[in-house]
Order: sequence, then C-alpha cells, then structure tokens
Amino acid sequence: MTDFDPTPAFRLSCACFGALSTGGTKESCVKSGGDPGVRFQDDLFRAANSHWLDTIAIPPDKSRYGSFVQLSDLADKRIRTIVDELSVGQHAADSVEKQVGSFYAAYMDTARIDAAGLAPIAPWLATIDAIQTPRQLAQWQGQAQGLLDTPVRLWVSPDFKEPGVNRALIWQGGLGLPDRDYFLKTDDPPMAQARAAYLNYLSTLASLLGLLHPGDAAARVLAIEERIARLHWDRVDNRNPALIFNPMTPAALARHAPGFDWAAFLESAGLGDVDHLSVSQPSAVAGIARLFADVPLSDWKLYFTLHALDASAAVLPEAFRHARFAFRGTALGGVTSEVPRWQQAIGALNRALGEALGQIFVARHFPAGHKGRVQDMVDNLLAAYRDSINSLGWMAPQTRAQALEKLRKYRTKIGHPDKWRDYSALVVRGDDAFGNLRRAAEAEWQRLAAKAGQPVDHSEWAMNPQTVNAYYDASLNEIVFPAAILQPPLFDIDADDAANYGAIGAVIGHEISHGFDDQGSRFDGDGVLRNWWTDTDRLAFDAIGERLVTQFGAYEPLPGYPINGRLTLGENIADLSGLQIAFKAYQRSLRGQAAASTADARAATQRFFIGWAHAWRDKVREQRLLELLTTDPHSPAEFRANGAAVNHDAFHEAFGTAPGDRMFKAAVDRIRVW
Repeated sequence: MTDFDPTPAFRLSCACFGALSTGGTKESCVKSGGDPGVRFQDDLFRAANSHWLDTIAIPPDKSRYGSFVQLSDLADKRIRTIVDELSVGQHAADSVEKQVGSFYAAYMDTARIDAAGLAPIAPWLATIDAIQTPRQLAQWQGQAQGLLDTPVRLWVSPDFKEPGVNRALIWQGGLGLPDRDYFLKTDDPPMAQARAAYLNYLSTLASLLGLLHPGDAAARVLAIEERIARLHWDRVDNRNPALIFNPMTPAALARHAPGFDWAAFLESAGLGDVDHLSVSQPSAVAGIARLFADVPLSDWKLYFTLHALDASAAVLPEAFRHARFAFRGTALGGVTSEVPRWQQAIGALNRALGEALGQIFVARHFPAGHKGRVQDMVDNLLAAYRDSINSLGWMAPQTRAQALEKLRKYRTKIGHPDKWRDYSALVVRGDDAFGNLRRAAEAEWQRLAAKAGQPVDHSEWAMNPQTVNAYYDASLNEIVFPAAILQPPLFDIDADDAANYGAIGAVIGHEISHGFDDQGSRFDGDGVLRNWWTDTDRLAFDAIGERLVTQFGAYEPLPGYPINGRLTLGENIADLSGLQIAFKAYQRSLRGQAAASTADARAATQRFFIGWAHAWRDKVREQRLLELLTTDPHSPAEFRANGAAVNHDAFHEAFGTAPGDRMFKAAVDRIRVW
C-alpha cells in the first residue's frame, strides 16, 4: 500500500543532513573524512569529505549513502530493539505492544506470505474485475485513496486562504515512473532504459498474475500512463501555491472536468459532504477526466490491477517482491541487494503505528535537556533573522513590518508531539501482513478525510519523532524538528557552539528561511496566501532569486544533466539564508566575548563551515542521481555545501580565498538574500 502527501505544494522539507566533525584543522579534517590534497579554498565539500568519499563504498542495498542515511539506519536499529522487546512476552489483546509485535511478526513471516499466494489480495482484485460502469470505476478509485496512487488523488490540508480550516484537494497522479519526464523525454537514453524496465516489470506482474497475454497488458497500461504524463504539470509549476490553489465546488468541478463521476468518487472516499475543494492542476484533472471517458474500461481495469499488485508487492509472494526490487531497486536506484527485511518491516511499522513507536523512541533516545538546548538555538536564530530583516537595505518599511510580523508568529515544534495519536481502533493480526497494511492505510485515510471542513489541530505533527528530517509548513507557519535529527553527531549537546551552529543551526536556519523563500514568502504570518510585499520589493527579491537560478543552473552533477535552478530555487534560498543566519546566530551566542586570539576566532569559524560541509557528506548512484535531478527540489549534496558557502563572506575570510581559487567569488558578486 502507498501513501500520498502532496507536500511540495505547501510543506517545504529539508533532507539529507549528515554528520559533522568538530575539528577545524587540516589534520582533524583528514581524520574525520577530509583529504590534505584538497584545499578548502578550492572545494569546501571535498576538502572536508574527500577521503571519506574515496574510501567508503555505497552499501549494495542503498541507492545513496552518507551520514544522513547512517542516522536513519541508527534510528531503525533503535526501533528494531524496541520492537524486539515488545514482541517478547504477553500483552493485552488491545494494547499497542500487541499491535506492534503482531504487525512486525506478520511482515517478517515471508514463509506464510509465500504460502498464502495471491489469496490475500484476491478479494481486492475481484473488486476491480467486477467494475462494469464508469460510475463504478469512479467509486473504486475513491475507495482506493490511501491504498495506491490513482490518476486523480485526494488529500486534506489547511486551506490556503483560510488556514484555520482543513479542506480537501485534488492532485495529479497515476504514474509508475518517478516523473512525467521519464515518459516525455523519448530521446533521453537513461530514461528510455527506465521505460523499458518499467514495461518489463508490468509484463512480469501480468505474467505472475496468470494473464494470457502479459506483454499486451503491459503495453496497454504503459499507453495510459504516457497519455497521463502528457497532461501532468511540471514540478516547477507545482511549487507555486498561486497556481495550484484553485477552489471549486463539486458542481463546478464536474462542469470543469466532465467525463468522470466526481460525486461517486468523492462519496466513496468519505468526502461526499465537502462544499468546495481545491483542484491543484485544473488542466491535468480535466484531461484525465476525459481519459476516463475515452480509454476502454477493460484497459483501466488492467491498469488498476497491475498498480494494485505493484503497491502490494512487499507483502505478496517472493516472485512479486523480487520483480518489484528488480525495477524499483535496481533499474531505478542502481542497488544490487534489497534492504534487509527487518528494516523494510520497520519502515512499514513507522507508517502504520509511527507515533506509538515514537513515544517509546523519545523516552529512550531524546533526553529532556535536548529540547531546551535546541529551543535556545531556535530563539537565537529567530533573533538573528530579525536583526537581518531590520538591516535589509532594499526592503521598504511596510514590507519589513510584515516580514517581522510573520517571523514573530512562527510556531516551533521540537522533538515530539505533546499529544500522541491513538491507534486503538486499528485491527492488527499476526498472520495477515497484507491485511495489516491495508487496514492501516485505510484507517489513516479515514482519519485524514474526517478532517475535511474541520478546524486545524495545531498539535498534530506531519513526521514521526524517529524521522531524520525537518520541515516548515507555510499554511501553519511552523518549523518542526523531530527527535531523530537532534542526535549526535548532527546535534551534540556536548559539542562547542561553532560545530552545532554549523550543522543543526544551519538546519534550523534552513527551515526558518523556507518561510521567506520564493514560495513560502507568498504566505503571511497567519498562513494566508496573499501578497504582503510592495511591488518594488518583490521585484528586488525575485531578481536575487534569478541570480541563484543562474548559479545552480550552471552546475552539472551528471554530464548532460544540469541542476534545474528553478525547481531547486526554494531549497537553495533556504540553504543560503539558513547558513548566513546560522553564522550570525553563532556570533550572537558568543555574547560579545572575544576569542582568545584572532587565530582562535578563525579556527572556530572554520569549524563552523567544516561542520556545514560534513552535514552534506553523501554519495549517490547514477540511476538515483538522475531521478533526483528530475524530481527533487533539493540540489545534490555537494552543490548545496559549496553553493551556499561560496556566497558567504565569513567563509572567504576564514579560509583566506583569493583570485584563482576555485571557491573564490568577489564580494560584489556574492548573493545575499536575508
């Protein structure tokens, strides 16, 4: 089963933060992964990390590897310890301990899964086979929300104009490859290889199901997806909240996108009573509605049958699991062995019972003192941001007042929710891996659908505490830092401030900055999508953004595949501003106390930037890098590390860059946002 969360539209999350070292000298850098043969003045990322990059191999079950992945693996191992303990002994039938143990045991019991064959999924496939009318096709898709990716998908989130109320929205979907470009770029060899691998995967699924003509079935499904891909909006437009916020009544939606029974779709999804919803990509939704009318019903039934098998493959017999890995793991990710089954089970558990596990994780691995220390850093970073806004020479007083008001209204969530989710109604059986995943996905969708039209609950979190990540939500105007990212060595309560501000401080600054990036800045302090800028100020800000688009568009991580500077603009602004604000906050943390000597002050500043570079330690397989360059709004790690630092005055001062150094950039050319 799969989840859907159209977070690029309104939640701006950072990812791939890695480990840091507190050492600032060349020798300490080498010990922690650097190389004395690379100068910081030429390449900060490789000077800090090249020895590590040259000697560490990506594990065969990973498509990328770095300190961020290592921290995620550590969190999984800690959850595994919890699960192993909960699986031992007797627990009440309705206890969360029993739920966790039963879920894990069922997922791990591949012998039982193999012996069951297709019996667990057969009733679901039978519902597809029973579809006889367009209305039934619409109803089936409504019932499938949360279970798999349908061509038109539903979600519930705060209304862009009334963020205190949750509203339903529609988002484009339905593709089995990572992005529309994989279908549309017919002259691109790697993407052609991915298409061929996908066609083979679909044919394999059809063959394993026992269809008489699996190749024909696969071709018919791929043909549908190619038509869907031609309708999809690109990822740059999907980042723009002004473009994707299109409120309609259900009646207006039916007029806008005829050919699909929207009333039946919404009713069966549990949203029959909504008075209006937002249609995120109106032209795509209208085109997909026409496809539902134009494409033969028999082809749609094939499409949903194969997609259901793909979505469920993890809990189907071995041949299905291997086929999915061969495509999604090897062909798309370049990996040669699967993630261990226990770790796959932890991932499924995190999706099904995440906060139940998170509550125990926090009790064991997030000491009470951490939250206070991180909150102090957040407060210091917000103060530094306020000082920076006050000093902006290009911003008019009325815009500045609005920016300061927005900053004042930021909410901060650190570590874990104050109110934990209740899973008591979820039925979990120790002999039913497929059913457990399905019931968990259905329960989560029902919880989400029930929020439509209701007040927003500001106590809710969109990430589990054991997630190694962080995010800013524009509609809620909040920054969120789960416990698992607030761990050594990324955040070390015993480390000096230079190291912590260079790593976790820059993470915090990154999330704060998302409220003032090219899209987050379109929301005010209450989370309302509105223009609070003067025209002149907006033009000045957009001009700075254009310079970043040009800078990152010139980077080419793979030959022939440059970074999409527009897709990555928001994250690049957040990296640049976050690093600049983190350094200002670090200076504030010194409280005016001068270092023992100029050399000491310079060494501390070097530790700050080395910590930043170590945070981005990462290696990526080419197949995965191609996907990231196509779909990810973040630039690859190396360019995030160097691309922000090259614009930072303190970097050039700390390492004494000069004309001729590859990292040198004249002061007049350095890009400064906030």
